[in-house]
Amino acid sequence: MAESGLGSSLRVGVLGAARVAPFALINPAKKNADIMVAAVAARSVSRARAFAARNGIGSVHDDYEALIADKDIDAIYNPLPIGLHGRWTRAALAAGKHVLCEKPFTANAAEAREIAELAAKSDRVVMEAFHYRYHPLMLRAEEIVASGELGALERVEAALCLPMPAFSDIRYDYSLAGGATMDAGCYAVHMVRTLGGSTPEVVSAQAKLRDPQIDRAMTAELRFAAGHTGRVRCSLWSSHLLQISVRVVGERGELRVFNPVIPRLFHHLVVRSSDTKRVERFSHRASYAYQLDAFVAAVLRGDPVKTTPQDAVENMTVIDAIYHTSGLPLRYPS
Repeated sequence: MAESGLGSSLRVGVLGAARVAPFALINPAKKNADIMVAAVAARSVSRARAFAARNGIGSVHDDYEALIADKDIDAIYNPLPIGLHGRWTRAALAAGKHVLCEKPFTANAAEAREIAELAAKSDRVVMEAFHYRYHPLMLRAEEIVASGELGALERVEAALCLPMPAFSDIRYDYSLAGGATMDAGCYAVHMVRTLGGSTPEVVSAQAKLRDPQIDRAMTAELRFAAGHTGRVRCSLWSSHLLQISVRVVGERGELRVFNPVIPRLFHHLVVRSSDTKRVERFSHRASYAYQLDAFVAAVLRGDPVKTTPQDAVENMTVIDAIYHTSGLPLRYPS
């Protein structure tokens, strides 16, 4: 939805001093004349000041509430721990701000539905930060599947396995809605849904545990209403140390995408049929830059976004089902 009241650029405030913020927002914004990272607030003023100094941010607020209340701020970037996403996205919407919220959108599907309803009643842009979804690599993968080149779909698989043995990391903290399926798995679920064409049913799920509530790895088998099947594999610590890939099998061919999440580092897309094979490669521009372009275009010009709150509800519904099927508890807001 276009925002006629904005000045020459969109002024964004950052909640927290997250490590992802320079990659996801601050650095891409330096090359986008339509947006300015104008302010930051963190758990402490000293932390916020240090972050602002490192990243060239001009204004520091005492706390999150003060940042959200700032009338000179048009939008909020929310990279806080997962368990805090819903609370502060809700507060930003109440203050009339647009929101770019890191993934996963909320702690569970019920909270996602609540935020989606609030967003639908507002005239604000609320976008989940699945940056890979905006890169030409994934757009091309979607185009190939939709074209019918592969034939009727038979199976869609996605894997995101990363080596994160620092068990003190918040990704392993249940009180902050942690777990492998929340962190790495949200990508894999989203990729399977995107290329599978709908939200699947969870048939089975097996977790490898860090503790009784936290999964360090998860594998889930899925079934789509059209009859094709799927699989999600994710981990923060397992024998699959590093795997970032998507595979789509159709009756006439197969699509593989290597590294759809960080394609600027390396990637390729391979399409195989019974007698042909081709490899396609794409821009090494950061996926975060494409994502920021989309967010700015949505706010300033009313362009649609791909990662809407309703899309987030669907993603969290599958994540909740994976946890339920594996015998683990759902995550809850902090």
